[in-house]
Amino acid sequence: MSGIVVNQDKIKDVDLAIGLCPFSAIEVKNGVVEINAACKMCMICVKKGPEGAFIFQEDEKLEVDKNLWNGIAVYVDHLDGDIHPVTFELIGKARELAAKIKHPVYAVFIGDNIKEKAEDLLHYGIDEVFVYDNVELKDFRIEPYTAAFENFIEKVKPSTVLVGATTLGRSLAPRVAARFKTGLTADCTILDVKENTDLVQIRPAFGGNIMAQIITPNHRPQFATVRYKIFNSPERNGTGNGKVSICEISQEKLYSSINVLRKSQKELEENISDAEVIIVAGRGIKKEKDLEMINELAEAIGAQVACTRPLIEAGWGDPRKQIGLSGRTVRPKLIITCGVSGSVQFKAGMNNSDVIVAIDEDPKAPIFDVAHYGIVGDIYQIIPSLLEKIKTK
Repeated sequence: MSGIVVNQDKIKDVDLAIGLCPFSAIEVKNGVVEINAACKMCMICVKKGPEGAFIFQEDEKLEVDKNLWNGIAVYVDHLDGDIHPVTFELIGKARELAAKIKHPVYAVFIGDNIKEKAEDLLHYGIDEVFVYDNVELKDFRIEPYTAAFENFIEKVKPSTVLVGATTLGRSLAPRVAARFKTGLTADCTILDVKENTDLVQIRPAFGGNIMAQIITPNHRPQFATVRYKIFNSPERNGTGNGKVSICEISQEKLYSSINVLRKSQKELEENISDAEVIIVAGRGIKKEKDLEMINELAEAIGAQVACTRPLIEAGWGDPRKQIGLSGRTVRPKLIITCGVSGSVQFKAGMNNSDVIVAIDEDPKAPIFDVAHYGIVGDIYQIIPSLLEKIKTK
């Protein structure tokens, strides 16, 4: 494991050495200067300490033959054969990435009685669909699904694997990635690829304060999960030029200690991810009762109401209606933000909307960086004025 090695004979002033670290990670035990678990690997001791006293020692990097790994693969997320829309969005992005490095696009489809649905995927630009069609795979159970997914990667060796960040995908992707001792970046908002096939994975980090760029240069395959409504879905074409391959896997690998006794259909609920028009209430709302004007505006234009995190934490809104990386990702035809400053996390959850209208009294609010139309002013004056004009028409 990489770490900092201490050369005791190079340290003449112990107190000076201890004082180098702002995290109190340098200490003396039994007369020996050591680095403890508080070390953040900031390298201050290496740069500012006595010459040769603190040395960063890096593990030997594993080398992977990237030529052995070829293709961009998409996991087909589905329920009883009904494919989740995030799958088509990932296919569109996979095609874009694959075109840059001249790789094929694959899909791995795991389930029961799904061959007909697999053929339909060819109309979206898939070169080859690998189908694991077994009665043991009728219901999602983590052990057999992982075994089938692992079998696919061992046979095909895709360079990159994209999985939808659904409840199922978030359970399956890390387990499969662990089988290959490779990395996985969750909830990516931007994906790109280098000429050497390294996947560039970008996502907000540290509470949304920075956009982290992550690559996995020494391991394959590369795994990334992506939320629904982040990328564009490709158009269905009339002819599918790819092929469907039925894959075999031994029965013992499909064993599961879980038995599905029955399934209950969840009651359908209004989902802001599918809304075409959304009104968002932000921190500019001073008290819960003031949400009435937001609801009135939403009713007047046929919109759904959503909230930002501060209002959810105050108990003023339904957590299922929160927009942002800690909530839902949306892509409506029209979104109107009311008193929303526009944090990185919030913008990542809605910046692909067709038309963004922002209302905020701070002309320097970050929300105006992504808005197509901006109104600088007090929402308590602007919204009633809008309502009055709507009602007179």
